[in-house]
Amino acid sequence: MTSPRDESPTATNSNPSSTPRHRILVILGTRPEAIKLAPVIQALRSRPFCRALDTLVCVTAQHRTMLDQVLNAFEIQPEFDLDVMRPGQALSDLSSRIIGALAPVFDEVKPSLAIVQGDTTTTICASLTSFYSGVPLAHVEAGLRTRDMQAPFPEEANRVLTSRLASLHFPPTDWAASNLREEGIRDETIITTGNTGIDALFQTRAGLEAGKLASVAPQLRGGKKLIVVTAHRRENLGAALDEICRAVLQLSRRDDIEILWPVHPNPRVRKTVRETVCGRANVSLLEPLDYVSFVDLIQRAHLIITDSGGIQEEAPSLGKPVLVLRETTERPEGVEAGTVKLVGTGTATIVREAIRLLDDEDEYGRMARIRNPYGDGRASSRIAQRISTFLGV
Repeated sequence: MTSPRDESPTATNSNPSSTPRHRILVILGTRPEAIKLAPVIQALRSRPFCRALDTLVCVTAQHRTMLDQVLNAFEIQPEFDLDVMRPGQALSDLSSRIIGALAPVFDEVKPSLAIVQGDTTTTICASLTSFYSGVPLAHVEAGLRTRDMQAPFPEEANRVLTSRLASLHFPPTDWAASNLREEGIRDETIITTGNTGIDALFQTRAGLEAGKLASVAPQLRGGKKLIVVTAHRRENLGAALDEICRAVLQLSRRDDIEILWPVHPNPRVRKTVRETVCGRANVSLLEPLDYVSFVDLIQRAHLIITDSGGIQEEAPSLGKPVLVLRETTERPEGVEAGTVKLVGTGTATIVREAIRLLDDEDEYGRMARIRNPYGDGRASSRIAQRISTFLGV
């Protein structure tokens, strides 16, 4: 990996004499992007694609530590590391720094195709840089929509704009594909693949079960039901996070549960959570877990309360009910399948729905029934095949 302190990142495998016919540049910056692009990178670097495709990875390090944990778990070493993370930086500052740092990478690599995932600031900045450089763009996990540019913010705008710039669209579900068609995206550029996050989940679960991967997630106290809580979304900062914390406090009064909360590194999240629930009985605040440990944790959970997007996809694959701390979701398939329920951020609603799942065995059984609308674990191979066809390999 290029040192974060290097002034100009340089590819490690840029020997012109060994360069394959096509170079692919994969750009990512956050933990969720790394989770969902790691299987794609592995697929593109496997036979039969690797002899015709040179797949290079560029990380912006929009999230530093949390990103590195995932890359290490999947044994991916980036060729470029832009290291743009700065404490408290505004979205405008982050965006300008990413675009400014990416442009020289595109100039050096001269890729035949760029790949982005999802809806982060890295995603939209890489999409713009690809457009400015005249490089075709592939968008993994395309087509997710809430139809509200403010929820989630800024993710909805990022993914809508990325769809306008992409040449290849890889929606995870038929519903996401239909959104793209409704927006006028040409059908021949769309292929429904399943969600690559499920590929990563199945691979990690298999590694845990085989003893090839190790977890540092804490063990449970005997006989208690585990509730895992996560909350970090920008739109939930402030009053909404206060309500969530009060709900956790009320639930913690029960003697039959244990609550584990891996607290996001955002200083505003940490301040509110630690001031409200730190030291309370039955509540343990954790540092963010690495991906392998978090998969292990949710496998052992009874119930998950979260505002995360990715967990809404992972939980149906593990048969875990999820209460989503949002008013709307760009992933309605889990809601329709019945394993996910939108509860908003009001204290009373969160507590009521959680108690229902703790006390009503029939309701819990209905939601816990494994119904996975997000894929079969083979999304990445479908993406690699379509990319090779697009490039004429």
